Amino acid sequence: MSKSNSPLARPLTLPNGALLPNRLVKSAMSEGMATMDNRVTPALVRLYERWARGGTGLLITGNVMIDRRALGEPGNVALEDDRDMPLLRQWAEAATGNGAAIWMQLNHPGRQSPKGLNRENVAPSAVPFGKDLQAMFAPPRALRGDEIEDIIRRFATGAQLCREAGFTGVQIHGAHGYLVSQFLSPLTNQRTDQWGGNAENRRRFVLRVLAAMRERVGSDFPIGIKLNSADFQRGGFEESESLDVIAALADAGIDLIEISGGTYEAPAMAGLRASTRAREAYFLSFAEKVRKRVSTPLLVTGGFRTLPAMREALESGALDLIGLARPLAIEPDASRRLIAGEETRFKVKPIKTGIGMVDRAGLMEVMWYSRQLKRMGRGEEPRPNESALVSLACNLAGNVRGTVQTRRLRA
Repeated sequence: MSKSNSPLARPLTLPNGALLPNRLVKSAMSEGMATMDNRVTPALVRLYERWARGGTGLLITGNVMIDRRALGEPGNVALEDDRDMPLLRQWAEAATGNGAAIWMQLNHPGRQSPKGLNRENVAPSAVPFGKDLQAMFAPPRALRGDEIEDIIRRFATGAQLCREAGFTGVQIHGAHGYLVSQFLSPLTNQRTDQWGGNAENRRRFVLRVLAAMRERVGSDFPIGIKLNSADFQRGGFEESESLDVIAALADAGIDLIEISGGTYEAPAMAGLRASTRAREAYFLSFAEKVRKRVSTPLLVTGGFRTLPAMREALESGALDLIGLARPLAIEPDASRRLIAGEETRFKVKPIKTGIGMVDRAGLMEVMWYSRQLKRMGRGEEPRPNESALVSLACNLAGNVRGTVQTRRLRA
């Protein structure tokens, strides 16, 4: 199949008129490449310029925090004001100047932040992690009502700053156990006020975030969301409720919905059958259910590895965009190759250290790949065969150093 006939090469016009040049998306991966006081760096500019040259139509940044007091990991960019506007503009231009769209993913970690990084962690309710992860994550404090309103304003400010900097859209991180996801889940949201209790109250926070953003950026600036199909925990956020949230977001005018799943306590792979893994698109069955409920464009991320699976998924009509993350961390030109009808050069493999707690938590699936991103940020090529144990040791040393430096800067 020629490039011109490939379904991956077709542009997509979103309902608000925004154009995406093809059907391949770099989904968010945490870069950890900010300064220790959470400023944008030239390394991020180099990284996204490299991806844009690789042919991906839409680049979604790693999670950018809306509050410097609430970081998800050392090296997060925090976006509260225009102090980094020159570098933010360079970051956006690195993508748009090479033909790609670029959206910034905005996030608040809630309780999901390593112990010692923040002075305190906050969440909808004071629900700690399970015993396997309590050594890594401190118990959170329940948010007050005025703090919730402040967080909503911070999401809106972040969206406005993105538009001013030249980003072509934003994405709300509503998946993987971070704050928006915590509000949605009955396990982590045990409030009895307007922000919790029944399903309608639990989704009030994300709908308010969307409305506040829209008020600041207008109708022609795309706002998307990354949302769990489920969090794979008994008594947690389930598919039926996710469908209701998606329908409410569609009614509220969301421009793009990315479907994902899982949390730190229950990674997505742990909740999937072997037959689903073999199908490659982990959340395609859920996307088919979503398509019956809403017409909003859908992006599915998770598991895509081969060209036939990507083509088949697009041609099925169940989704509109293919999300790639890990393949682009080891092969930044993979999109250009796929659109040309060629398979990728390197295949994604599970990253295992042999250390049970680390492997069960899926932590290396972040740490190992973040090291490849940092290599590209330095202008180097990724190392597809790097040892997991070497990566773990280097990341742990860097995280300890980064946590200490971050706390010192705040002292």
